[in-house]
Amino acid sequence: MRPTHRRLAATAAGLVLLPVALVGCGLTGGGDEPAAKPERAPAEEAATRSRERVQAYLDAMTAKDVAAGRSQLCALLHEGFDLGATGPNGDFADHFEVPEAAITDVRSGPRGQEVSVSVSVTAGKRKTTRPLVFTVTRDGGDWCIAGEAPGAAATPAGVVPSPAS
Repeated sequence: MRPTHRRLAATAAGLVLLPVALVGCGLTGGGDEPAAKPERAPAEEAATRSRERVQAYLDAMTAKDVAAGRSQLCALLHEGFDLGATGPNGDFADHFEVPEAAITDVRSGPRGQEVSVSVSVTAGKRKTTRPLVFTVTRDGGDWCIAGEAPGAAATPAGVVPSPAS
């Protein structure tokens, strides 16, 4: 008869302690405090930070502020930026003016956030608008521009590109 009493006592103790354990683990609605909610979802934060970095870079291009432009880039790009930013085809070349620059899209890509922009550039009397894509990633605790590449030319709505284009 003793094993039955031990089993019964163990079961009773387990039933008494079970609600205490569940409340401690948060499995019951015991707490009135809402769970800590992050300020923004990670995807939303990534898009916002990427947009901010690229906009700061575009503003620096417009103002010809090389130091401000450099500060938006990841450290790995600084040396290349220093060599080419003010060169003949650099983003900060003296003979280029940037009257307009606008972010057109932000989306997640394979290497980070891809921020598409449209940049109007004038050189003398010539004006052209070029699409660019900036790749923005997180480097440690900070966001930075990790790459810049030509973007796809936008096709006007309703126009189907020909095989020659």
